Amino acid sequence: MEKSQTFWDKNAGRYDAFMRKDAAAYGQLYELLRPVVRRKTVLELATGTGLIAKNLVSSAKHIEATDASPEMIAEARRGNQSAKLHFSVQDMFHLPYADKSFDVVIVANALHIVPEPQKALSEIRRVLRDDGVLVAPTFTHADNSLSGKVKAFFMKLAGFPLHSRWTSKEYLAFLRENGWTVQKSTVLKASFPLTYAECAKAKGL
Repeated sequence: MEKSQTFWDKNAGRYDAFMRKDAAAYGQLYELLRPVVRRKTVLELATGTGLIAKNLVSSAKHIEATDASPEMIAEARRGNQSAKLHFSVQDMFHLPYADKSFDVVIVANALHIVPEPQKALSEIRRVLRDDGVLVAPTFTHADNSLSGKVKAFFMKLAGFPLHSRWTSKEYLAFLRENGWTVQKSTVLKASFPLTYAECAKAKGL
């Protein structure tokens, strides 16, 4: 993770500008997420500069927003005026929270860039309440258009840490294979196809 963390630390200051081109897709994402987090205790992993958390905090009861990159968290803390939103540096593979602490866990655009994403899902399962919701929107790079493939190529040259290249169908299958029931999914049009997945803990596991 150290090499990946260095990439995000180096790019924290330009992250928001990079994400602006997908503002429309993220607007749709916020609309999907607001009813899920309403009056709920939320954990967001890989928050980056806190774009999602800051857009949702007015709906949620409380949000703990975390990232492995200290520089990303430093950017996220800028301008945060909400007592309901707390940013901290955490490792998603070893979270400091008690079992079944959260109503909702959000991990957006992260499972494809970490090694062994199934281990992250296991840790999410631990901290999520049994009746809780996991929301895991992820860029599914195997569905890239030609222009998307070109962008991904140059991102790789820049050191972007892409570990899993799923199609949308493969990604949803990955979630199911790792103990989650996909209750809702859709693909949002962005620079890369963004597969939104809303999940519950699979029964009997």
